[in-house]
Amino acid sequence: MLKDAWSIAIETLSWIELKKLSERMALAKTVKQLGIRDPDAIRLGYGLVVETERRRNLIDKFVNSQLKDKTIEDYNMGVQAFLRLYVYQTRVTRNWKGFDLKAADHIAKLGRSILGWETLRPVEPILGFLLTQKIEPIIDAAKDEEKIGLQTFHPTWFVKYCIDLFGREEATAFLAGNLKAPETCIRLSTLRATQEEILAKLEAEGVRLEKVAPLRDTFRILSSKGPLNRIDTYRLGFFYIQDKASCFAAEAADPKPDDRVLDVCAAPGAKTTYLAQLMGNKGEIYSVDYSKRRMRVWRQEVGRMWVNIAQPVIADARSPLPLNLEADVVILDPPCTSTGVFAKLPASKWRLSPKSIEKMTDIQWMMINNCADKVRSGGFLTYSTCSVTVEENEMIVERFLQGHPEFQLAEITPNMGSPGLRGLDKCQRLYPHIHRCNGFFIAKLKKI
Repeated sequence: MLKDAWSIAIETLSWIELKKLSERMALAKTVKQLGIRDPDAIRLGYGLVVETERRRNLIDKFVNSQLKDKTIEDYNMGVQAFLRLYVYQTRVTRNWKGFDLKAADHIAKLGRSILGWETLRPVEPILGFLLTQKIEPIIDAAKDEEKIGLQTFHPTWFVKYCIDLFGREEATAFLAGNLKAPETCIRLSTLRATQEEILAKLEAEGVRLEKVAPLRDTFRILSSKGPLNRIDTYRLGFFYIQDKASCFAAEAADPKPDDRVLDVCAAPGAKTTYLAQLMGNKGEIYSVDYSKRRMRVWRQEVGRMWVNIAQPVIADARSPLPLNLEADVVILDPPCTSTGVFAKLPASKWRLSPKSIEKMTDIQWMMINNCADKVRSGGFLTYSTCSVTVEENEMIVERFLQGHPEFQLAEITPNMGSPGLRGLDKCQRLYPHIHRCNGFFIAKLKKI
C-alpha cells in the first residue's frame, strides 16, 4: 500500500507541475493512469501531495541550499516530486527536529523502486544532508517579506500584496490562517426530508454535526466513521459537501419560490442545487457554464440532489448570453485567482502572479456586464468570488456601478462576514482566519 501511495504522490505532483492542474484533477488523472484502486493508498497519496504542495516554497529553498551548482527545477519532474516528498515526510512531519534514519532509508528505497536507481542516483548524495541540516538559518537569512512567506508558505509577491491591502498584522494573521484546510461542512437537503430526519440518519451512520449559524441548512462535521461521500445518505442526496462560504452565496441571493433564476458559472452544481432547495423546487433555474466536462458533473449532482427545475446551458459568459429572458435573480460566480482557497488548494499559490489578477479582472468585467442585461427591473444581481484581492472584488463593483447607474448596492442577509473594503460596507468578506472557511467576497446589486 505504501508503494502505491508514493507512486500516486510522485505522479500527481508531476502532473500538477507539467499541466498546471489542480490537486484533484491531477490525482484523478494519476489514478486512472496507474490503475490503482486501493482507497487507502489514494487517500494517503493525496494527503502527501496536498501537505507537500502547501509548503513547497520552504521545501524548495531547503533543498536548493543543499544542491551545489543546480536547483531542484534542473531535475526531471519525478525527481523533483520525490525530493519534495522526502523532505516533507522525513523533516516536516517531525517539525524539523531530529530524524529516523531507518524510515528515511525505507523512503529512499521506495523512490528507487518507483523511479529507478539510475534516475535517483544524481541526488542520492544530498539525501543524508537533507536529514541533518537545520531550517532556522535558512529562514533567518531571508528578508522580511520573504521570511513571512517562508513561515506561512506563500509567494513573496503575495505576502507584499496582503501587507499593502490589510496592513502587516492582519495580513500575517490571514496568511497564517491558510496553514490549515477549512473545516468540512455539509448542507442538508430539505428537498429530501426535514432537517431532523436527515440528522437522525446521519447520526445512525456515525456522523456528528454542529449547526453553523446563521446559515439555514449548513452543519460542520465534528467527526465521522469514514469518508462522507461513501455513506448512503450522501449517495441518496440527503446532503451536499459544501463550504459555508458557498452556502452563504446562495442564501444571500435569496431566491423565492416561482422565481426565474440565472446561475452563471454554475458547474459543478453546488449553487444550483441549493438555489433550487431555497425555492422549494418551484420556479425556473437556468444554469450556465462553458465547460462540457464540468456540466456533466452538474447533471449528476442535480440528479442526485433531486432538483427538477434547473436547465443546463452550455455557453461562455464572456460573450452575450444566448438566452432571451430577464431573471428575478442573477448569480455570477466568475473564474478568479482563488486566493481565498489557498488552504484547500495550495498548488494554486505557486502558479499565480500579479498578472494573473489583471487577467481575471478582464474576464470578470466581461461577465458581469453580460449578466446585467439579464436582470429584470426590481431584480437582483449577486456577484461573488473566492478571491481576497480588491481588484477582483470591490474595484469590479465600483466600476460596474459607475457604468450602470440603474443598479445600487443592496443589504445582504444573513450578515455573517466582515464589511467590504474601499467603503463598500454593504458588501461582505469572509476570511479563513476569522470565519473558518474559504476566503470569499460577495456583493448584491439591485436594479432600480
